Amino acid sequence: MSMQDAATGVALWRQVADGIERGIAEGRFAAGEKLPGEMEIAETYRVNRHTVRRALATLAERGLVRAERGSGTYVETQRLAYPLRSRTRFSEIVGAGGHEPRGQLIEASDDVATRELARELGLKTGAPLVRIEALRLADRTPICVSTSWLSAERFPDAGQVFASVRSMTKLVAHYGIRDYRRSSTRITAAIADASDAARLDLALGRPVLVVDSTDVDPDGKPIVTKRSRFAAERVEFIVESD
Repeated sequence: MSMQDAATGVALWRQVADGIERGIAEGRFAAGEKLPGEMEIAETYRVNRHTVRRALATLAERGLVRAERGSGTYVETQRLAYPLRSRTRFSEIVGAGGHEPRGQLIEASDDVATRELARELGLKTGAPLVRIEALRLADRTPICVSTSWLSAERFPDAGQVFASVRSMTKLVAHYGIRDYRRSSTRITAAIADASDAARLDLALGRPVLVVDSTDVDPDGKPIVTKRSRFAAERVEFIVESD
């Protein structure tokens, strides 16, 4: 099929962009899927690669696709609306968006409280901790990697429990804590390191949103402090006041 149609008066790059957009709308290209290469698109529409690049650039500006250096061009996924409130639960947020929340234990290990961790958890510096590294997904899409620290005295064998229940809410419930609230949240931006990029299925150099937070029990006693790295292109944070 030739895209050269002088009668329409539509620029070639626009026709290519419209064709790809229709493919996305009709489901031929699924969210997160890699598009064919520039050469293949050029051959399909019988245009040159410069025309293809302009079409893809236009689609990227509109948020429909994203280009990853050295990897290719991907259909942009719809961002997960992620409210930040005093009661923040990953499973509830993901479930409310119509997705299946999943958690995977990456590693659980013994640790000791640095001065900063001790301050957040209300412990003495050097106190024994359990460190849990986990991956959180919505359906099969990785959303964040989190590193959590809990008191080893208050939560013995927390790593084994998390491996079984795969949820921080269920983990603390195992120790008799039925509810908790967020006492502090700090958000910064960073570039994914090699480890996080691999776990989140991101190209090197992609941005992550880093959320440092501490949760407390109903009596106000800290139970867990964590650092979560969210794939920036997959979430949008919504700050809510309770």
